[in-house]
Amino acid sequence: MNSLMHGKSISEVEVSNISAHGVWLLSHDKELFMSYDDFPWFKEQTVKSIINVEEQSPGHFYWPDLDIDLTEEIIEHPERFPLKSKII
Repeated sequence: MNSLMHGKSISEVEVSNISAHGVWLLSHDKELFMSYDDFPWFKEQTVKSIINVEEQSPGHFYWPDLDIDLTEEIIEHPERFPLKSKII
């Protein structure tokens, strides 16, 4: 019996950790941190909803269960994008 060789991962993005402080996103061997202070929409969500993330295009992430749409630039520099939802 022959085993198939592992191919290229079809998922280019994954949630690598969820903690009391925020969410870590791994994309193309780069880890991005989203603190709950800067991204409060994730704080009270289920793990299932948080880990269901898609990369719509390089550096553009979408959480369909939460209807959250973020770019790598927003995640790396939240201070440049001060408008935040008041709905938590």
